[in-house]
Amino acid sequence: MKDFDEKDDDLRKDIDEALEELEMEEVEGKEQEPSSEEDVQMEQIAEPEIPCIPLRGLSIFPRTITHFDIGREKSIKALEYAMKNGKELFVVSQIDENILIPTEKDYYRVGTLVKVKQMLKIQGDSVRVLVDGRYRAVLKEITREEPFLMARIEEAEIIPAQIEEPEVEAFMRAALDHFDEYLEYNTGIKDSAYDVVAAIEEPGLFADTLAMQLNVKISAKQEVLEAFDEKERLAIVNRIIAGENHILSLEREIHEKVQESIKNNQKEYFLREQMRAIQSELGVDEDAGEEADRWLEAMESLNLSEKTAEKVKKEIKKFTRMSPTSAESGVIRNYVETILDLPWNKESKTNADIKKAEKILNEDHYGLEKVKERVLEYLAVIHLAKGIKGPILCLVGPPGVGKTSIARSIARATGREFVRMSLGGVRDEAEIRGHRRTYIGAIPGRVISAMRDAGANNPVFLFDEIDKIGADFKGDPASALLEVLDPEQNKEFTDHFLEVPFDLSKVMFVTTANTTETIPRPLLDRMEVIQVSGYTEEEKVKIAQKYLIPKQIKAHGLKGKNFSITEKALRDLINYYTRESGVRNLEREIGSLCRKVVRQKVAKKGNDFKMIPSSLEKYLGKRRYRYDIIEGESEVGVVTGMAWTQVGGDTLSIETARLPGSGKIQMTGQLGDVMQESAKAAISYIRSIADEYELEKDFYKNYDLHVHVPEGAVPKDGPSAGVTMFTSVISALTEIPVRKDVAMTGEITLRGKVLPVGGIKEKVLAAHRAGIRTILLPKDNEADVDEIPAGVRRQLKFVFLTRAQEALDYALSREQDNKL
Repeated sequence: MKDFDEKDDDLRKDIDEALEELEMEEVEGKEQEPSSEEDVQMEQIAEPEIPCIPLRGLSIFPRTITHFDIGREKSIKALEYAMKNGKELFVVSQIDENILIPTEKDYYRVGTLVKVKQMLKIQGDSVRVLVDGRYRAVLKEITREEPFLMARIEEAEIIPAQIEEPEVEAFMRAALDHFDEYLEYNTGIKDSAYDVVAAIEEPGLFADTLAMQLNVKISAKQEVLEAFDEKERLAIVNRIIAGENHILSLEREIHEKVQESIKNNQKEYFLREQMRAIQSELGVDEDAGEEADRWLEAMESLNLSEKTAEKVKKEIKKFTRMSPTSAESGVIRNYVETILDLPWNKESKTNADIKKAEKILNEDHYGLEKVKERVLEYLAVIHLAKGIKGPILCLVGPPGVGKTSIARSIARATGREFVRMSLGGVRDEAEIRGHRRTYIGAIPGRVISAMRDAGANNPVFLFDEIDKIGADFKGDPASALLEVLDPEQNKEFTDHFLEVPFDLSKVMFVTTANTTETIPRPLLDRMEVIQVSGYTEEEKVKIAQKYLIPKQIKAHGLKGKNFSITEKALRDLINYYTRESGVRNLEREIGSLCRKVVRQKVAKKGNDFKMIPSSLEKYLGKRRYRYDIIEGESEVGVVTGMAWTQVGGDTLSIETARLPGSGKIQMTGQLGDVMQESAKAAISYIRSIADEYELEKDFYKNYDLHVHVPEGAVPKDGPSAGVTMFTSVISALTEIPVRKDVAMTGEITLRGKVLPVGGIKEKVLAAHRAGIRTILLPKDNEADVDEIPAGVRRQLKFVFLTRAQEALDYALSREQDNKL
């Protein structure tokens, strides 16, 4: 039987094991118990009062043997009293089984007089009791509640039914049929239960036994217990079983409908389909009309084009004819809500005050004059033209120079919303154009999603890292961007998910890149490229003083008086602890200094800290870079060249060694094909002018030349090292050292001409940071020097070359004591 008086579910397991291992205490010995209701009625209660035990969630019927567990203190005391005084108990069910301490009003008025047959004390304070139901009894009153319940009861007067009566027999047959059907739905009940019930011929016992087998509420079983007329009792049992069968048949039907739906759809829709089946049985269908009306009302306020409005109305009409829980309705709902959320005709009020915009740009960034000038030009044109297609700017420069942050400042200066989309690693065209709605889980592209988030149709839209966009079998995102970034096409940009055009012509697009070499040419052609070069030392000092130091002080919870750094210490930090075109690592090092100060302050080892040059080594360790490389000695065959990389300019050494041999030329350092060809062209030109420098006539036969570019793990390529390699080989063959304070760049031809190269500004700034003071450049690059900050130009000497031999006059040291 089900246990409703136990304290813990784990206790039942221990009880069942105990019943198998321990012998039950025989309470009655070998005494024969009465087996029929007539014998029961012959016994009389010895005392006018009898101990009473309330049962939680359990009903006990006469002439049935069952067991239950007792855990409440009063119930145990009542049982102990019964064991010493006739072993009889009155058991009655609680109306609410959740009440732990019931009173008289919490009991039903009809219960069963039982006789204790066996008992067993089990783990804890609980007791398991085996009882034999004797007869129905009516509770007259509770005579005592302490220390346990005592009750005065009265035996119920039973109105017997005769099986010979046709109506009684019909009730019993119908009940058996209902019970047979009930067993089909409840596979947990043993089939032998039917045979046990069918073998009973007495109507009252038949009804009681049948009620005991049913898994129904206590209130239903109590209704059977309170039926003193056996014929009425049979009718009640029939009604209860028939009702249970109807409910079980509905549950099975719903389950079958759900199972059938699962076979045709994915399992993840199980709960949704089950709810649909339940709603269908209840006759309740969700009305989508109200939601559709709300959509139509919202659409009217958007003033959509006729084509777009017709498309949306068609989708809304389709939605009203579909089941709200179907997968297709979810896609349509997402589509309509996306359409309604887009800013079709909503614009931000732009700032046309050029002076105010210029002030904001200068507040946020130091330098970047070209970018600021272009933004101010755009604002001026808007002020006069009152309508212009948004420009598409491409900011190209090394990391850390402020390309991404300037886009935010442009939005702030123009009074527009700002949205950003990173294109690094994007390989799927659907990221730009969205997924077609035929796919499960289709969503709009990130362009449309960003416009929805912006809430206006004229934001500043940043495509970050456009040079790192990729392509694979899923499509080419760069090709999808052509429509977005083309002013002639983006007025009717069509997302695959929306399937209707959206106007992007009012958007101000800004893109960033480290290099233009990896940007597809058609895409690059649609953008206005603005070079953002690296910062000079003076610019870095100003940026640190004006922006980086205050930012880090605030981020670390300090105040201005708690942390300061002298200009000399700041310059040492820039030169000896960072080597970059931007200021990202500089900001990181300033943050490191702030953390050191915070730790000292918390440890109460000081309050205000001022960083001087000697403090840097204490807090940041030894210097990581050498700045004044010109202090080194001049060397034979070692020339300083200048290179351009994606992260800015850099200097590199080119070394040449002359070795006895058979004229072989060996080149190492991961040199690309173009760079190797430059070296071969330089050597061929040297052979043609060997007499001018008193070189051995057959040096190319008697010696091997080994050209090496250090940092061999880094690939290198390009033609701009031609002059540098020419100078290095000449130095190795003549054994004349090369000056350390000279750096050069330029492409060389077989006739010795020096051709122009790119990246002059970045290369010169890198050489300046390395301590170079004489720069050799191609004559055709003379105009590029104007882009170099005036403060840097004043510290450098520029020599412009038309022929490679001119470089030797400035690079080779002819002092005899430096010869090797």
